[in-house]
Amino acid sequence: MKRALSYPKNKITVLLLENIDPLAKKLLFDEGYSVKTVSTALSEKDLIDEIKNVSIIGIRSKTQLSAEIINSSTKLLAIGAFCIGTNQIDSDASALKGIPIFNAPYSNTRSVVELILGEMLVLSRKIFDRSQNLHAGHWNKSSAGCHELRGKKLGIIGYGNIGSQLSVLAENLGMEVMYYDISDKLSLGNAKSCKTMKEVLKNADIVTIHVDGRSANKNLIGKKEFALMKQGALFLNASRGFVIDVEALAEAITQKRLAGCAVDVFPTEPNGSGAGFQSPLQGLANTILTPHIGAGTVEAQQNIAKYVSSKLIQFINTGSTTLSVNFPEIQLSEIRKVHRLIHIHKNIPGVLAKINTILARNKINIEAQYLKTNENVGYVIFDVNRTYGKEVIQQLRDMSETIRVRVLY
Repeated sequence: MKRALSYPKNKITVLLLENIDPLAKKLLFDEGYSVKTVSTALSEKDLIDEIKNVSIIGIRSKTQLSAEIINSSTKLLAIGAFCIGTNQIDSDASALKGIPIFNAPYSNTRSVVELILGEMLVLSRKIFDRSQNLHAGHWNKSSAGCHELRGKKLGIIGYGNIGSQLSVLAENLGMEVMYYDISDKLSLGNAKSCKTMKEVLKNADIVTIHVDGRSANKNLIGKKEFALMKQGALFLNASRGFVIDVEALAEAITQKRLAGCAVDVFPTEPNGSGAGFQSPLQGLANTILTPHIGAGTVEAQQNIAKYVSSKLIQFINTGSTTLSVNFPEIQLSEIRKVHRLIHIHKNIPGVLAKINTILARNKINIEAQYLKTNENVGYVIFDVNRTYGKEVIQQLRDMSETIRVRVLY
């Protein structure tokens, strides 16, 4: 093949924010990309300045990629969310700009589950309070209000990857598991599916929340829901900060309706380590507060770094969009003895026919063609077996429906 790679790898520029695990930088650098890292999130103004000449941006949960930021980019090809959630990214704006988003929906599952299990044990035995007593010089050797987990009813709100794995491990500890999810989910082990969230709240000794970041989940648990829970129950949230009414939870703990809680996520969180933090939950009895560390293990961060980086590399090198959050999914092999072209367009009928007409008019034979669409965009990849002039690419770009044309080889 006479044609070289259309865009040298060392001209692929990557910006990694929020202290993403160094493994991501290594993997992307080893691929030949130029990588810059920043330890914190950036403001909208700084992001607009930084993103203009960036090919790939990697973020975690603090960085907000609004439509304005995304549309201000001129070279952005892909977004990596090195976390589970992607609500901090305007997915539609990204898709309409021809930019796929890749996240890590499974890589930190075990770490979050182990945190919840540990907190359940600590809360049930009042270990945190007893430790605080000793640090303050007070010996409080009492079993009052301390319980085993065995035989207790665990209520899980949200039975996705994390909730279902927690279900299995909790059952192995001898707990009785019940759960509620808005979607029909297959019960694992002996877990009982409940028809309503109210049923879980009324019957569980321990309630833990594992829902996604959709706007409908805002204030999902408030004063009314806490009032439904058993006297002396425990409550845990490691999903999203806005899911619970923090003031209502603080009131439930203060009034001793609930015996304790553990919260890892908050409605408003600092942008980086060392910043100030305030919450109505501070200083309350049997209350564990952690700074969004559900995925804060070496194993989870390395798994996330490896997974998301591999997806970004596959997309840049082959056009593969498998498991993209906002893009039609196409899984592709390596490029071999063909020229590969990518056309991203508005999902309007007749686009594929126009593309094929342009290729036929230029006497270009198609070796293979892949097309997938979603409600916003169409994504077509075609491999051709002969050289072609720049006028072919320009004709494809000139189509009114075109969002982006990429030449991989």
